[in-house]
Amino acid sequence: MQFSDDKPIWRQIYELIAMRVLSGEWLEGERIVSVRELAQEVGVNPNTVMRSYEKLEGDGIIFNRRGIGFFVSEGAKEHIKQLERQKFMDEELPKLRERLSLLDITIEVK
Repeated sequence: MQFSDDKPIWRQIYELIAMRVLSGEWLEGERIVSVRELAQEVGVNPNTVMRSYEKLEGDGIIFNRRGIGFFVSEGAKEHIKQLERQKFMDEELPKLRERLSLLDITIEVK
């Protein structure tokens, strides 16, 4: 995985997992790869992946069955969509509006 410098690696891994759930690669109720497996896949320390898993678990996207592994929570796909919509509205849309205004671009809605 190619990491960018604009956000922490654990956050990028969080987003990777969220996109796998959104795309249907990882289904609700399905066991996901272990912390060690994902760490090896993306080339990072397992502690970094564990931080991502802890945040995902805290956000209700995955859950842990002790001794078995992590699983995608029921309703995770819709929950991710809600989180991403809110993030878009809070972070990206204001930047887009400002950029449109600076460039004198208007958008007509029909």
